Amino acid sequence: MNRREFLAASIASGVALASRAAETSGKLRVAVIGHTGRGNYGHGLDTMWLRVPETEVVAVADADARGLAAALKKLKITKGFADYRKMLAETKPDIVAIAPRSIDQHRDMALAAIEAGARGIYSEKPFCRTLAEADEIMAACKRRQVKFALAHVERYNPALQAVDRLLKEDGIGRLLELRGRGKEDSRGGALDLWVLGSHVLNLANCFGGKPLACSATLLQGGRPVVRGDVKDGDEGVGPLAGNEVHARFEMERGMPLFFDSIQNAGNKNAGFGLQLIGTKGIVDLRPGKEPFAQLLPGSPFLPSGESRAWVPISSAGVGKPEPVTGNKVPAERNLLAAQDLIAAMRENRPPLCNEHEGRVTIEMIMAIFESHRLNGQRVTFPLQTRQNPLAIL
Repeated sequence: MNRREFLAASIASGVALASRAAETSGKLRVAVIGHTGRGNYGHGLDTMWLRVPETEVVAVADADARGLAAALKKLKITKGFADYRKMLAETKPDIVAIAPRSIDQHRDMALAAIEAGARGIYSEKPFCRTLAEADEIMAACKRRQVKFALAHVERYNPALQAVDRLLKEDGIGRLLELRGRGKEDSRGGALDLWVLGSHVLNLANCFGGKPLACSATLLQGGRPVVRGDVKDGDEGVGPLAGNEVHARFEMERGMPLFFDSIQNAGNKNAGFGLQLIGTKGIVDLRPGKEPFAQLLPGSPFLPSGESRAWVPISSAGVGKPEPVTGNKVPAERNLLAAQDLIAAMRENRPPLCNEHEGRVTIEMIMAIFESHRLNGQRVTFPLQTRQNPLAIL
């Protein structure tokens, strides 16, 4: 089964199994790890479980006392811990939600959850800071047979199936290239690459396949980044520099992927997403927005006197209303991700967006840094260095 067929099968089986899970067995016990002031609780990775009928939240951990009190009230539970390791040891949850956005904590939290016996983990993105950390988490998951899912929530969007059908039916002609941009706000550049660009790179793998090589440059104020520019980045990303990123990837399926981010680039957020550019049209994918997918028919290279309009793409197809319950707003995608994780645990298969997918995204980010370190040299996958290349710039 290829990646695209797996997408359709995963969503379908996840929804079906989730609807029956509460009837066939007891509820799965969920423990939430947050950290107020150090990444908080991501985009609803704590409260989402209150809406999943197959689960019950049994405990929450937060090292911040006020944050813990607020989390207990929000989750309507009484069992709270300042130390997540103590929570895991005492409660022995089936599923652990790793919610902080600060990714310097993800590796330790994931390994602690795995060693405590969790069968499933749902983690805020990005996966972790380095390929070495990714390798370690992946080895632990394999050793203990843990199902690990990442909150790149648009990967669970059923509209992706309709986009795939459109491509197979020659709806935009030959797919020539993929183009992605970050939000390009005050975080524009390397931090944007980490925080928002990770969504874009992850989506690009759906259509381009795995990355084969990368050429890139980082700029700071219009000049190439040098060692003195490197500092610890926000959100726990580790060594970071550059308020501009310009990268080109060679992808497995033959087309190039371009990713760019420029700090405060005019109308911020205007370019955030991924465009699939074909000879007969463009598909635009916008993470976190509605509609998520849109089609602009017609050649993008030929001026036309006729006005052309963007047409929304739902899971039913181009210009059709969205029929899938729970796919009306971006926040609902967390529920589809939870259903897929539960199905993966019951079927003993990988979740749709798993630790392998997460490592590919991290490797693409590291490849940009490594190419810049080598003065824009083309670097191939897999990368030899497993640390952040900016640390040795």
